[in-house]
Amino acid sequence: MSTAPTGILLLAYGSPETPDDVEPYFRHIRGGRAPSPEAVADLRRRYDLIGGRTPLRAITTETATALQAVLDARAPGEYWTYVAMKHWHPYIGDVIPRMAADGVRRVVAIVLAPHYSRMSVGGYRQYVEEAIAKLDAPMDLTFIESWHLEPAFLALMAGRVREGLASFPEDDRSEVCVVFSAHSLPVRIRTWDDPYEAQLLASSDAVAREIGLQTWRFAWQSAGQTGEPWLGPDIVDYLETLHGEGVRNVLSVPIGFVCDHLEVLYDIDHEAADKAVALGIALRRTRMPNATPELIAVLDRLVAGADHAAPVRSAAALA
Repeated sequence: MSTAPTGILLLAYGSPETPDDVEPYFRHIRGGRAPSPEAVADLRRRYDLIGGRTPLRAITTETATALQAVLDARAPGEYWTYVAMKHWHPYIGDVIPRMAADGVRRVVAIVLAPHYSRMSVGGYRQYVEEAIAKLDAPMDLTFIESWHLEPAFLALMAGRVREGLASFPEDDRSEVCVVFSAHSLPVRIRTWDDPYEAQLLASSDAVAREIGLQTWRFAWQSAGQTGEPWLGPDIVDYLETLHGEGVRNVLSVPIGFVCDHLEVLYDIDHEAADKAVALGIALRRTRMPNATPELIAVLDRLVAGADHAAPVRSAAALA
């Protein structure tokens, strides 16, 4: 056994804990720029509709605890698991120094989002590398940029889709339209040859093939209000398109997310659900992976694979 543990860093987006946290959380997302009072009020309204907060942090902590137990059973003392957030406490820049103080000299970073974009996962990597660069002692980094075709992840999602389809009345199941979705990003990512869109379609197609699904659709959700075009169609608008095609049963599969949080609990369970009711569509959603044993098995496989990957020392932040 090595003298220093390998730090397993689970990275998530972050979520405000109280209504008063919404404004500073929103400000951090905007790189320190103050959001308008109207924008803050709208975001607070969304949180109010789902109970005032999301379970993201609690689920991420539960995930880390469960993963630690699995790693301890496989290799006692070899790994120490940590949680850090991109836009809220505990911030990445605060957790990395704590890992160093604990004696960690190698870190395996896993973003709890399977698909890579420079704007999303790339941002996490930049924060991690900037924090490591400030340390007095070097720390080796293995950063898992995507895991969208990890077989255990595809099997997990295939199981969720099967379960979701089975929740419809038997006579309706052959007519259910399966709609995969993920967080939208600005259209300009297409000019960068960014792999995000292709990875999402590849995951969706692989899951559909695993369960023998002949047809499926893809839509986007959670687009920002930045004044520039974002990837579409938005799932709420797409429900109107499906209604026009005669679709009356829809299974929503938010394949770009692994945890219950605002983009699922509000955007799908409230906004899309309300639209479906207005259209006379029966909309159901697959269960999220959350901290289930299936997701822990996926993460364990990622850690095992990272043990064979070459770490990067003193990596520079992405341009």
